[in-house]
Amino acid sequence: MGVIGVSAPAHGPRPMTRAYRRSVEGLRRTGGRIADFARQPVAAFLRRVEELPFDYPPSVIIAVDVALMLVAVASAVQRHSYFPTALPILAVLLTTAFGPMYALLGVVPRPATLGLFAMAAEALFLVQPVSPDLAPFVLVAAAGEVSAIAGMRVSVPTTVAMMVELVLFDMYGNLSQGLPTYLVSIAFGWMAGVLLQYQRRFLYQERGYQDIRAAQAADEERRRIAREVHDVIAHSLSITLLHLTAARHALQTDREVDEAVDSLTEAEQLGRQAMADIRRTVGLLDARPSKHVPEPGVDDLESLVGEFARAGLDVRYLCAEDLRAVSPAVGLALYRIGQESLANVVKHAPGASALVQVAVDATAAILTVDNTLPAGLPAQRGGGMGVSGMVQRAELLGGRMVAGPYDDGWSVRVAIPLAPVRAGFVCTSWAGGPSAIREAQ
Repeated sequence: MGVIGVSAPAHGPRPMTRAYRRSVEGLRRTGGRIADFARQPVAAFLRRVEELPFDYPPSVIIAVDVALMLVAVASAVQRHSYFPTALPILAVLLTTAFGPMYALLGVVPRPATLGLFAMAAEALFLVQPVSPDLAPFVLVAAAGEVSAIAGMRVSVPTTVAMMVELVLFDMYGNLSQGLPTYLVSIAFGWMAGVLLQYQRRFLYQERGYQDIRAAQAADEERRRIAREVHDVIAHSLSITLLHLTAARHALQTDREVDEAVDSLTEAEQLGRQAMADIRRTVGLLDARPSKHVPEPGVDDLESLVGEFARAGLDVRYLCAEDLRAVSPAVGLALYRIGQESLANVVKHAPGASALVQVAVDATAAILTVDNTLPAGLPAQRGGGMGVSGMVQRAELLGGRMVAGPYDDGWSVRVAIPLAPVRAGFVCTSWAGGPSAIREAQ
């Protein structure tokens, strides 16, 4: 029968516990900080200040700490008659301890701890009273620093405790004069820190609003470019479709090869022009500067109607005598809305006739595009990108657009407020296209 005994301990390294591992890692980090500080003390200190979690520029943090140190040193010098006692020196070390502790050991100072260290240094100073005394201004600087980095729950009790400390030392005769001035100065120091903190909050809030506005502007620019591309493509495809229909009709019915070739040539040229327009519009996304290409306006509605007329659409054009009151922005919107409306006529109502009217009254420019509907074609309300794009164009300029059926056809009507009068286009008599008749009011 064997003997039951205690087994011998296993040889080899013992596994590190979590606490031991953290201690080793902390010592390594501390050693690295000390070595870094020994090689480049100024650069290492500036890096440590930038890493502080207090969200202030390094210059502000350094200025406050330097001011606190200078006040402490001046208070210690005032007590030269008490030397060689070590109390003033110990007080100076307490006020300046957090800088080396953070730079070398990585200890982040807490606001409440900052206040306690300042109050301890103040007590060491006031044990050896002098007159006049700069020592209470250590609390002034500390109150401002605490209130700048902490919330009201920490800064208010800390500031009140500093004031109570001065009152107690005054009761025991360690403050010869100036207690009200010191108390008011501490209150002003606290207020300065609070204002600085709120300023930072408002700054970040404003930056957030700016980011939101920039995102909204970018989104609106994308929608604008999408509307431009949509309008260009819809217009070009509509005219191309009319030319191709005319070419097919010429070849199938009349065997007119020359007429078909002319229609196909027109379609080819229009396609090339459409590609150029699309490149120009998409080029707006490029940040590099480019040559300015004039945007179409109300002056170009005449040529727009002419293009559709030459492509075979039965369209008439009526316009006011004087269009000088129409600004470029309003003119561009009217042009694009008219372009999209005629493209919709070609796409949704083949064989229909259309009437484009431009009128200007004392307050607004009014564009109306009416078209008949072929027999058997029901009127349907549009909800696609084209109609929504037209509505957005009008609303961006403070106008209003309405599209819907009327009697035996379809009507698009837009009214946009006028801008100041400018020198510009005046309608003159024109006749162009086989079935495009323009009448001046």
